[in-house]
Amino acid sequence: MSDLQPAQLGRATALLIIDMQRDFLDPRGYAARAGLDTSLLRAAIPGARRLLHAARRQGMLVIHTREGHRTDLSDCPPAKLERAARAGAPIGTPGPLGRLLVRGERGHDIIDELAPLSDEPVVDKSGYSAFHQTNLQRILAAQGIGELILCGVTTEVCVHSTLRAATDFGYRCRLAGDACASAYPALHQAALEMVAVEGGIFGCVRDSTALAYAIDTLPQETP
Repeated sequence: MSDLQPAQLGRATALLIIDMQRDFLDPRGYAARAGLDTSLLRAAIPGARRLLHAARRQGMLVIHTREGHRTDLSDCPPAKLERAARAGAPIGTPGPLGRLLVRGERGHDIIDELAPLSDEPVVDKSGYSAFHQTNLQRILAAQGIGELILCGVTTEVCVHSTLRAATDFGYRCRLAGDACASAYPALHQAALEMVAVEGGIFGCVRDSTALAYAIDTLPQETP
């Protein structure tokens, strides 16, 4: 469901990189503890880097998100705690990268390959959608953003939850299909196919190469 066709972008576009954290991408982190194949999740890294470098070259707004919880887990719903425990990765328990999915721990932070610059906002979230109980919408509104390019992990959970919320807020969305990943290839493909139904109900899916080219060839702002 991705392609290499040109993607027309406007200047009011932001790149949203979702949850590219050690807890999900490092074989010592939360996802691996829960039985997920992190090598499949790491497939999103090259495309995400391609988009990140293009966005930085153009001075585009780049926003990173991280899923995780307060040290006392007061923002983690009991149902989520129970589900993680059933999966073999109880949230908050010690691991090689610190307490699993807890803010401030090494596992919670973004991988070195995509480390944020000092002027790139990092949105910490306790839910799956990056809009849920965060300041993401205020950041986008303050910058006059009307369109989003999304990438990250996992395709069927946090990426899709954020994409759907963004659509409800009225953003035009482009999902970078090869810059997203899942530990379940069938779910990844299904999540991509859902985007374009009914004339593009959640936007469109494009290849990261095409999107990076579109970013690089954005029209220059007039003085």
